[in-house]
Amino acid sequence: MHDVAIAFPPLIVMRAAVAAVWLYEGLWCKVLGRAQLEAQVVAKVPRFGPRFGQSFLKALGVIEVVLAAWVISAVYPGACATAEVALLVVLNVNGLLWSRDIIPDPAGMIVKNIAFLVLAWACGAIPGR
Repeated sequence: MHDVAIAFPPLIVMRAAVAAVWLYEGLWCKVLGRAQLEAQVVAKVPRFGPRFGQSFLKALGVIEVVLAAWVISAVYPGACATAEVALLVVLNVNGLLWSRDIIPDPAGMIVKNIAFLVLAWACGAIPGR
């Protein structure tokens, strides 16, 4: 069997895919509050979640929407990718630390987020618009 060469996806398509994830997670899930599980995860953080969880979640959602815009803008893509990786690692570690028992598939969450961050990192590693 012969391998079929395919073209690398255009950079704007890759960036749009990454930005779409941040926009969905930030705007739909957090700012508009359409993902109740995320509120439950944040609420389980001791001394923080029950009191500031909803405010934190909304602020995090705004940050994720800003990340979506940053990805699409292609301004300092390496710094953007670094910020994406840092944020998602911190969120995943804290989610697993405080709320592992209510996350439906912790291993699946990690695998999916690694795949997502590889794409985000590729966007950051390719210069140009």
